[in-house]
Amino acid sequence: MSRCKQCGIEVLDNTAACPLCKFVLEQNDNKKRSYPDIRFRVKKLNFAVRIILFISIIIEVLCVYINYKFYDGIWWSIITGTGFAYVYFILRFAVLNEGAGYKTKIVSVTLLGILYVILIDCVVGYHGWSVNFVLPGGFLFVDAAIVALMFINRRNWQSYIMLEIFMVFLSAIPLALIFFFDIVTETFISGFAFTVSVLLFLGTVIVGDRRARMELRRRFHVR
Repeated sequence: MSRCKQCGIEVLDNTAACPLCKFVLEQNDNKKRSYPDIRFRVKKLNFAVRIILFISIIIEVLCVYINYKFYDGIWWSIITGTGFAYVYFILRFAVLNEGAGYKTKIVSVTLLGILYVILIDCVVGYHGWSVNFVLPGGFLFVDAAIVALMFINRRNWQSYIMLEIFMVFLSAIPLALIFFFDIVTETFISGFAFTVSVLLFLGTVIVGDRRARMELRRRFHVR
């Protein structure tokens, strides 16, 4: 490839003179590599998120005023405000934060989503559907995500063992709410979520065999 200094065009064939101005061409063998301006894109995203935050604050102020002015027994403005905060958290932590790992993002977004749904249940008049179905359902969703990620990242599947142990303890929460606090009334789905978490961990250890045991020893500093 040659470039004409006078016309500025690039000539693909091997001719020695520019076909337009007949100027002598110079070889241009150095290929320029261009990379996207990541910092510029991040700044644009940050600016967009700040705009969304400002608009959300304005809308929430209006919601609080309307809720107070026409109060009908439900403070629904709490739901809208918490929803705006949840969306902002997703944008800042799950989308723009490159330091946090995807496992942390999945668990954090899911757990906060569960708490948000429980808050909705409490605001509209507690009926228990959030802790009976959404709470164990969220744990099942994380377990399913772990299985999918292990298949995608097959070379490093053992790195999910600690997350599996964490989910075993989390999925035991609905069972504790059943036996000790009598808050959860639907026992089947809570027991099913706990069983799935335990079986997922045991399956990883049994099928993974040596690599799984080595990962547990490394994590718990056992020789």
